[in-house]
Amino acid sequence: MPLQIETILCRAGKMDNYSYIITDEQTGTTAILDPSEAAPIITKLEQLKLKPQYIFNTHHHFDHTDDNLTLKEKYGALVVANQQDNARIPGFDIGVENNKTFLLGNSIAQIIDASAHTQGHILWYFPEAKALFTGDTLFNLCIGGLFEGSPQQMFAVLQKIKQLPDDTLFYPGHEYTPHGAHDAFVFNNRNQDIQNYLAKAKANLEQGLPAGPFTLAEEKRCNPYLQAQSLSDFKKLF
Repeated sequence: MPLQIETILCRAGKMDNYSYIITDEQTGTTAILDPSEAAPIITKLEQLKLKPQYIFNTHHHFDHTDDNLTLKEKYGALVVANQQDNARIPGFDIGVENNKTFLLGNSIAQIIDASAHTQGHILWYFPEAKALFTGDTLFNLCIGGLFEGSPQQMFAVLQKIKQLPDDTLFYPGHEYTPHGAHDAFVFNNRNQDIQNYLAKAKANLEQGLPAGPFTLAEEKRCNPYLQAQSLSDFKKLF
């Protein structure tokens, strides 16, 4: 796999954020995605003997950017985020744009506009590694709230996600699987797909691991918001 991905649980028992340490294996170039809490991230970086060159943000909310400045000061890392959201991103250095790319070492990230949860929210998609970082857009079995956008915008963003390869693994911004589990279980009539999904998630969570990552194929079979075939069906889920 061209990327090494380490999942870091932050604000445990409160907001249950996920931050990620992403390393291009060929060059050792490393980024922290959505640094919610510095202490557990620094601990893991020291264990791995890594020094991040970049901080990637999906959107401006405090629980995804709170320790941008701490990590920037400690490591000299450059903050990379949506150019259109530069005024709301602490320590902003480098702007990226929708449908453009950014190089992490030799790994290419494609930037996908996901304005809905917030305006200017972006997805970080690494096609070669088959990895998608969804921030607060897509969670396990549910989606993010509409703080600044509309159902129409969120539905459009989810259609973009559904067009990505089925074997893409997605990495959400929070551990919200328990929040979505009941409704997804009922929506899917307790079928085998949702039973398998929840069994995998439960086994991982009981070991202190993230519920996923799940593939987009698994998510499309079990997440009601991805299963909605029309905007009107999608709105009924709210």
